[in-house]
Amino acid sequence: MELDVQTLIFQFIGGLGIFLFGIKYMGDGLQRSAGDRLRDILDRFTTNPFMGVLTGIIVTILIQSSSGTTVLVVGLVNAGFMTLRQAIGVIMGANIGTTVTAFIIGIDIDQYSLPMIALGAFLIFFFKNKRLTYAGQVIFGLGALFYGLDLMSGAMSPLRSLEAFQELTVSMSEIPLLGVVIGTVFTFIVQSSSATIGILQGLAEQGAIGLQAALPVLFGDNIGTTITAILAALGASVAAKRAALSHVFFNLVGTTLFLLLLTPYTHFVEYLQGHLNLNDRSTIAFAHGTFNVTNTLIQIWFVGFIAYLVTKIIPGEDSVVDSKPMHLDPLIIQQSPSIAIGQAKDESVRMGQLALKGLEETSLYLNNNHQKHAELALSMEDAINNLDRKITDYLGKISTSSLSTPESDLHSSVVDNVRDIERIGDHFENIVELVDYKISNKVHLMDQAMEDVNEMYNLTLVTVKQALKAFEEHDQQAAMEVIQKEEQIDQMERSYRKKHILRLNEGICTGSAGIVFVDILSNLERIGDHAVNIAQEVIGKDNHNHG
Repeated sequence: MELDVQTLIFQFIGGLGIFLFGIKYMGDGLQRSAGDRLRDILDRFTTNPFMGVLTGIIVTILIQSSSGTTVLVVGLVNAGFMTLRQAIGVIMGANIGTTVTAFIIGIDIDQYSLPMIALGAFLIFFFKNKRLTYAGQVIFGLGALFYGLDLMSGAMSPLRSLEAFQELTVSMSEIPLLGVVIGTVFTFIVQSSSATIGILQGLAEQGAIGLQAALPVLFGDNIGTTITAILAALGASVAAKRAALSHVFFNLVGTTLFLLLLTPYTHFVEYLQGHLNLNDRSTIAFAHGTFNVTNTLIQIWFVGFIAYLVTKIIPGEDSVVDSKPMHLDPLIIQQSPSIAIGQAKDESVRMGQLALKGLEETSLYLNNNHQKHAELALSMEDAINNLDRKITDYLGKISTSSLSTPESDLHSSVVDNVRDIERIGDHFENIVELVDYKISNKVHLMDQAMEDVNEMYNLTLVTVKQALKAFEEHDQQAAMEVIQKEEQIDQMERSYRKKHILRLNEGICTGSAGIVFVDILSNLERIGDHAVNIAQEVIGKDNHNHG
């Protein structure tokens, strides 16, 4: 008997591992074939809660994880691409999207799991075509999912005859709340509601658990999956915390409602099972689907209220960047190109403010290693790239109008400015990556090196700030000062490099610390160059206008 228990446990945890890997791998394949479109889909189609729900469903089907979608949403809210109300719609949709996995599991194709794994592997290893490789990943993942499920089901079959397990399911039928707690805890441990629902489907198929006991566990699975979003939001902005809380709220309210209506709901699922002639696994899938769809249909009308509630529970200012262009009105281009250029200039100034904030957050990350600064800096970089695309498109449309010489000068000056700010974003992103490398490889920068870097960093910050001010106010004096400051930055870089080489020769500084140090310096020096480019737009254009 000893051997049997061990074999069954090994088979169960191995099956669970393969199942989780299958879901992840399948999601990766789908996500890669969708490319960067996921973000665009989320960004573009979340105008109202209904569109948000639809978007949440699509994205969750693509990445096979409602927590994955919620984490993406938390990131987008953090970066200001999405408001809280839009996020709540997407989160509701994510809950519906995740039921698709359960429906896939409901289809009885376990016997084909190994050929699917073989076909997937064949496509991954023998074809260079990206599309085919991604398709291979999806097929391989799907096969692994079924194979893992099959192993788990096999390991669970003896549970039927276990007295203790029978007693537990009877208790769960009599005390639904116990089922909810078990589902929540188990999903929290496994971090995947699809896996726990898959296990539930396996138990139902083995006849080890009845519908009355299975349904509360199913509700608990939905609560357990919110934990991932909470973990993702811990270090994030206030708005991201609110998005995660609304996910918890949505599932708690749904569970409460359905627990109150458990008896009629159970009858409804039994009716579906008999009427549609469903197998046990599909019955659980339909129950899961019905729960999430009904829950969404009820709560979608209260998106505003949920947003209001979570804002009250988590007070505080939003440190969110709004990366949606505020001023760019396509209608103005035809009527008055000069106003349109002015709007583009205002947007580029706002983009510059984001770059400054990103630089400041990166500096904080460099000094205290707190992940939230890195995340904020990267979300600024995202916002800068987003504005860069929008402003550049807008400027492109303006250039087809007939512009006077001063207008044309300002136009090309804004084009250059936007490009320089975007490059500043790239450089502070590089610095964030260098700090990541420093942390993960336990690289220690000496106090002297840190002092040098901070001194140069502060000068660079002041220089960028002044360049942006010079551009915004067309201030020649400020622009001239930027050029002088940039010369100081160059001198600093040269002298700090020399000091670093001396430290290396004396053996008091490691090679890897040196790489990080020198790379940060050269990124700062490049940021200084871009500040000068911005300043020169002011001086150059001024001379040009006078000349």
